[in-house]
Amino acid sequence: MSTTLENIQQQISENPILIYMKGTPQLPQCGFSAQTVQALMACGERFAFVNVLDNPDIRAELPKYANWPTFPQLWLDGELVGGCDIVVEMYQNGELEKLVKETAAKANTEQSDS
Repeated sequence: MSTTLENIQQQISENPILIYMKGTPQLPQCGFSAQTVQALMACGERFAFVNVLDNPDIRAELPKYANWPTFPQLWLDGELVGGCDIVVEMYQNGELEKLVKETAAKANTEQSDS
């Protein structure tokens, strides 16, 4: 049986665009998760999500792993981008969409290579 930390590392490594959030993209359970997922969806790329409310072990361990205390957390290509304020600000200035599209394009290239 794998540990919570191994699960987190596997989720981050296997999903180039990943959001840890409260709730689901269709039914966010907090305002910050709702704002973040809306900004991410507006970028037009597919992404993975983990509902930390359904995964209390991940909810407890991820802040220590990421050195980021709150949710949501957006991860692109294995790197923590940040939470709601950072993601929304990046979306508003056009940075987020560029980064998300680059990450998706890179992931698609890697998939077709393997």
